[in-house]
Amino acid sequence: METQFFSRNKVHHKWSRKLEPVLFVSSGDAVEYELREVSDGQITQDSGPNALEYLDSDRLYPLAGPTYVQDAQQGDVLEIDILDTKAGDWGWSAIMPDFGLLQDEFDKPRLKIWDLSLNDQAFFREDIRVPIEPFCGTMGVAPADEADLEVMPPGRHGGNMDLKHLIKGSTLFLPVWVEGGLFSLGDGHAAQGDGEVCGTAIEAPVHVKLRFKLRKNCRLNEPSAFVPSVSRTPSGEGYYVTLGRSPDLFDAAKSAVRQVVDHVSEEYGMQRWEAYMLSSVATDLKIAEIVDRPYWIVSAFLPLSIFLKKNPLGKF
Repeated sequence: METQFFSRNKVHHKWSRKLEPVLFVSSGDAVEYELREVSDGQITQDSGPNALEYLDSDRLYPLAGPTYVQDAQQGDVLEIDILDTKAGDWGWSAIMPDFGLLQDEFDKPRLKIWDLSLNDQAFFREDIRVPIEPFCGTMGVAPADEADLEVMPPGRHGGNMDLKHLIKGSTLFLPVWVEGGLFSLGDGHAAQGDGEVCGTAIEAPVHVKLRFKLRKNCRLNEPSAFVPSVSRTPSGEGYYVTLGRSPDLFDAAKSAVRQVVDHVSEEYGMQRWEAYMLSSVATDLKIAEIVDRPYWIVSAFLPLSIFLKKNPLGKF
């Protein structure tokens, strides 16, 4: 068993079984990755919202890989232990036209640059702080498909899953579809709410250390994971919860988020686009009920611990 270091300069932008591996590891080995942020340098600490208008989509999602795991064959499973994650000292969040859950309501580009130098928290504004818990939004192996695939959407090979609980101490299980697995990762997030509703989290460069283990003849048809906890935010102060009701789960989710946006913008004195962006990095969507035909309920949990001033406008 050994620890190897993956070159920051070796990236690709699509899933493909035809890619040549960059690194070879054996079961039990660890690898440290320095990941680029998702725009691959197109957005910097000095960028303004106009930078969003000129993004080259072919450069988005730089994935570090592929890593070849010795003896991995189709029908095996890669067990990937997440040993450590650390965000860089800055990140960004954005609202982009034609993207996100409420894209019809927020069509003007907006960009926020975050200072992540405190390591454990970042301030949305001076009275609102978001806990930092870095993870990779995208991890996967080469797909079974002969054709190359875009990074989004996710598939049986993994991909852009945005599971915020894949933090230090978690384990991801990926089915192997091609020889060596050809594992890649990227899309570092410093923080994210379940749903990533505006389309971005706190996008950031992230350092990740993983350990690879190979499970032979352990068939798995979809990715799965072990996570040590499903709650990253202290719950002592409770949550403001909205309920979206609709015969369509997507519309129910939109309703729940819209209610959070309205509440936060009115209660904490900010513009609706700011509340929408904050929801994307701090609010968790959950399916509350899916049995009472014909209406399903999606709930949105907003942790009150992020607000240093409680009910500053006194409206609730």
